[in-house]
Parts: sequence; C-alpha cells; structure tokens
Amino acid sequence: MSNRISLRMAGIIVGAAAVFAFLFGLIIAAGTPVLTNRLEASPEKSISAPIINEEIESPFAKVVELISPSVVNISAERKVEGNFPGFEWHSEGPFDEFFRDFFKNFPKFEGKTQTLGSGFLISEDGYVVTNYHVINGASNIVIKMINKQEYKNDQVKIIGTDKRTDIVLLKIESKEKLPFLKLGDSDKVKVGDWAIACGNPFHLEGTVTVGVISAKGRTGIPLPEGPDFQSFLQTDAAINPGNSGGPLVNIRGEVIGMNTAITSPSGGNVGIGFAIPVNLIKNVMDELKIKGRVTRGYLGIYLQDITEDLKAALNLPSLDGVLISEIIENSPASRVGFKSGEVVIEFDGEKVKSVEAFRMRVAATRIGKNVLMKIIRDGKEKTLEVTIGELKEEVTATIEGKEQGFELGQRVIDVTSPQAQQFDLKLKTGVVVIDIKAGSPAENAGIEPGDVILVIGKKEIRNLDDYQNSIGKLEKGKPVIFQIQRAERKRYVTVTP
Repeated sequence: MSNRISLRMAGIIVGAAAVFAFLFGLIIAAGTPVLTNRLEASPEKSISAPIINEEIESPFAKVVELISPSVVNISAERKVEGNFPGFEWHSEGPFDEFFRDFFKNFPKFEGKTQTLGSGFLISEDGYVVTNYHVINGASNIVIKMINKQEYKNDQVKIIGTDKRTDIVLLKIESKEKLPFLKLGDSDKVKVGDWAIACGNPFHLEGTVTVGVISAKGRTGIPLPEGPDFQSFLQTDAAINPGNSGGPLVNIRGEVIGMNTAITSPSGGNVGIGFAIPVNLIKNVMDELKIKGRVTRGYLGIYLQDITEDLKAALNLPSLDGVLISEIIENSPASRVGFKSGEVVIEFDGEKVKSVEAFRMRVAATRIGKNVLMKIIRDGKEKTLEVTIGELKEEVTATIEGKEQGFELGQRVIDVTSPQAQQFDLKLKTGVVVIDIKAGSPAENAGIEPGDVILVIGKKEIRNLDDYQNSIGKLEKGKPVIFQIQRAERKRYVTVTP
C-alpha cells in the first residue's frame, strides 16, 4: 500500500514540475523583446533587424553624425546670356517666321547666376568629389563646411574634370586635416539595401533622406547634362535640386554612390533618383589626380542591343551580345577585320550582355592591351585579337554626334528609342529632340525638346543615321529648312549652322 502511495506521489510531483516548467517558459517568452519563430535556423541565415542602442535611437542617427562633417556645400557663379525677357516669339501662324526674324536681332543680355550643389571630402588633405555639372562653366567656387568654415578663390583648385561620367575632382588648400568619408564597394550593393542621401537641396544645408537601393546598372537615362557613360544606382531616397554631388552611403556610413540626377515630371522628387556608383568614381578619381583627365579605351565600332527580332533573323542562341552596326575606318576594329553584322559575345574573357556595359568595359581597358574578342560571324563563333586604342577628343565628338545627335546644339534620338517614350509620340519614323543648348542654332530656330524632325532640306529623316548624314552635309552659315512636328501639327523652321 505504501509503495503505491509513493508512486502516486511521485507522479504528482513530476506532473506538477512539468506544468511549472511550461508556465515558466511562457513567462520568459513573454518578457523577451525579440523571439524568432525559426529556432532551427542557423545564425548565418537568420534575418536581423537594424541595431537599436539602449536609448532606442535610430541607427541612421549614428550614420548622419559620422558623415555630416565631411559633406560640403558648393556654390559658384556662372555667366549666362540670352534674349531679354519679353522679346521671345512663339506662335503658330502665317507671320511666325517674320516675327522670329524681327525679334532675333534684338540685343542679348548678359548676367550671372549662382549654381548650388553638394560634394564630399575623400581625404584628410582636402580632395573633394562632386558632379561636373555643378561647376561646369563656373568661376569663384566656394566650398562651405557644416561648421561654417569656407574655402574660396585660391583655396579651391580644380584638379580634373570628366564630363562623360559627370565627375570632377576639387582640392581644398588647407593646413588642417579635414574629415573625410570612407569609400565602400558598389559592386557589393544589393537591391533592397539601405541608402542614405546627404546634401544641400534648395539651400537647406545638411539635409538627410533615407530609402533603399531600387535598382543597379540603370542606363539610357535621358539627362540634359549627361553623363554619356551610365551605370547608375537607383534609389528612392529623396534627391532634389542641390543634392547633386552629395554622397549616397550605406548603413555603415560608407560611400556607395554620388547623387546625380532624378527622373520627375514636375522637377521635384518622386522617388526615382540616380547615383554614380562609387567604384566608377574611384577609377575616374585616380586618373584625374594623376593626369587631370581620363583616358579611355577605343575600338571604333557602333553597336546596338540584340532584340527578339534580331535574334530570330540572325538565328542567335540568346539575347546576349551586341550587334556591330558599323565599323569606323582606320580604327583598331577595322585593322583586325571586324565587320558590320557580326555579334560580339565575349570581351577579354567576360560575357557581353548589353551595349552600355560593353562600352564601359572597353573604356576601362588599358590602352595598348591585346584583348581576345569572341564573335559570331555567319552563324559560327570566331575569336579575334585586337589592340585597344585611345579614345581621342575628335573621335569622341564623332561618337557623340552618331549616338547622341548633339549637333547644332540639340540632342536627338530615334522616335522608336525607349528614351523617346516620355514624349508619348505616335510617329514611327523621325528623330525626337531631347535637349537644347542655350544660344545654339537649334534654339535660335525655335526648336524645342519633344519636337520630331521629319525633313532636313529635301531629305526625309527616318532615323538617326538619316539625321547624321544630313547634318554632315550642311554648310556653315547657310540656312536650311527643317520640317518638324510638334504635338499634332507640322511646321517649318530655318536653321543656320
């Protein structure tokens, strides 16, 4: 009898202990601030939230505290000229040409405007990086620190500029050691990573906005001031006028890009901003520091991306690669036997995916290097060896004219180009104007962005090649008739090269 009582009591004790342990576990769990629902997950695979300190501060506060002393305000004067307000003539009637000719003889005004942008220090001895368009054509550059310290006149030197990437390197002449930012690795950036933009939008110094990386490798963005070589980081961190040249940093305060441009129907932030990746900045910066300019590799070929139609017509295995549309005479490519109609699928051991990526890869290749290129010729793979040449300024001008259509002070693209979709065009042929330079022959003729050029002289303009061929035959100082379409109406204008 006593044995049975002992067993019964033992069972009661064990049961009570189990219930107590269960309740104690619930209490502990309720008091734990963070509890994972995947206990079996390894630490390497678990997702952790941003670290919050004991004062429950945002992690961004520490980043801002770290980077702010190294972010600078850049202002500069720029000379401008144009027609006096009120003397422009825009109409669509029988006397349009008469009044335009009448008013164009009125005197021009000259004045000064002040540009404003941002920049950031990259070394304790005063090197500053910003956008080329912030200081382009400017004088009297002034750099102001967050502590109100200013540097100007002989204290600020332009070390080198690179318009094609929109990067400029400045130097503050100071005996003091200056705070600077650590440069990160933009190749390691992932879509969805935190992105923190810092700068001086609308004269509001030290403004910080937070978002994420929305995309990488954005190209073909139609921007009035370039750059030509594009591989932007896209972010939804708010970027506005004045942010240009400021740093885009990660959650560790490392620079991953330089705020450069936005896409917006209104001119204000709509959550689509672009930053030059820091790895590109590093490459350009190193050359500017040593030589004051950037040298680039050159092949001498015009290219286009592979479309589904081209893939089918050429019987290609995939959309990878780029199609050679034209070879420039006496170029590195022509000397080794490249031909139009061939498809480049590999360059120096790397697969070729797109025109923009390929252009940047060639440009970054050391001049004089022998490179193996794999192509598809007549349906068969073939390997050619080419020696990389140097992209000269005169060659650059030719390429800009061919690819960008920046002749007569206007930049044009095919109406079928993806970039032309912003104008909601219904035309299938012609070239559309996307940018006009102030005081240029195109502006003087009354051409505006969004106008489609249909005819030059008596030559019908179906695409960019037709446009370039016609522009190349124009005589300086001799007026020529352009037929353009603006919205639903066609009209003629006279352009004097």
